[in-house]
Amino acid sequence: MKLFKSLVIVFALLFTTAGVTFAGDTLAKVRAAGYIKIGVNGSVFGFGAPDSNGVWKGLDVDTAKAIAVAVFGEYKNRIRYIPLTAVQRFTALQSGEIDVLTRNATRTLSRETALGLNFVTVNYYDGQGFMVDKALGVSKASQLSGATVCVLPGTTTELNAADFFRTNGMRWKPVVIENTAELSKAFFAGRCDVLTSDISQLAGIRSGANNPKKYKILPDVISKEPLAPAVRHGDDQWMDIVNFSVLALINAEELGITSKNVKKMLKSKDPKVKRFLGVSPGNGKALGLDEKWAYNIVKIVGNYGEVFARNVGPKTKVGLERGLNALWTKGGLMYSPPFK
Repeated sequence: MKLFKSLVIVFALLFTTAGVTFAGDTLAKVRAAGYIKIGVNGSVFGFGAPDSNGVWKGLDVDTAKAIAVAVFGEYKNRIRYIPLTAVQRFTALQSGEIDVLTRNATRTLSRETALGLNFVTVNYYDGQGFMVDKALGVSKASQLSGATVCVLPGTTTELNAADFFRTNGMRWKPVVIENTAELSKAFFAGRCDVLTSDISQLAGIRSGANNPKKYKILPDVISKEPLAPAVRHGDDQWMDIVNFSVLALINAEELGITSKNVKKMLKSKDPKVKRFLGVSPGNGKALGLDEKWAYNIVKIVGNYGEVFARNVGPKTKVGLERGLNALWTKGGLMYSPPFK
């Protein structure tokens, strides 16, 4: 009898733990509040920053909009943008200060385990590089021995830079400043010879310089930086919603659905398109969302190609090529599982 009671208690505890781990309450809380609290960078043009009118723009911002649209069918007045430094970002997510982090964060093993985070689908594949003033006369990273290097603390960037200089037997002097905007000012003011960060960030920072043509991003790429939104461990439904919101942008581009033709595509006979747009129901119910959630994302935000082009593409001040962020059918890494 005692053994039976003990087993009952053990199974009850396991059931309770499973309930805490897998039951989704973030969606209910977000709906009750009427908005999503999203952690962003706040100072990287092209990815996450307010413009001169205070309007938030960028690839990470559009990712946040896609999540809000999936949940609410719109994003206006449905997002609270919370600017966070590299040091603050994960603590803010862990503590519940934010619901989602869309702040050019690299997915790593330690962050997914020790920090208790879940990263979703990558929304930008990147790598770390170096930016210098052309007057320095440097053409490759191997010429940077003895340089002072501006770097953010508490990032993979700091560790990668230390590893690079150590591995190559080179001396360096880090200039560590927590805030991205202040770090950029320090570099442009000549307080350091080099600025190191993800190449996308370097391009965004350079675009905000008084004379962008004065600065050069060296060709060396010293790391892999898969940048992705993140959520807390313990809410699988919320992770699925955030994950498939990102994937909806990618899948729409794969299917040839854009913000301009999405309404017309509702009449498509293609079963993949019909499932994706909610004409054939099921996906919305599976996520706990309206069946038109993906349709709304494409209609309001666009597909991944549109998001990339208007924020960081070749025709913007950032001027980035698709590269690894092209669709898998065009030599890139962007790939979506089936929506069925």
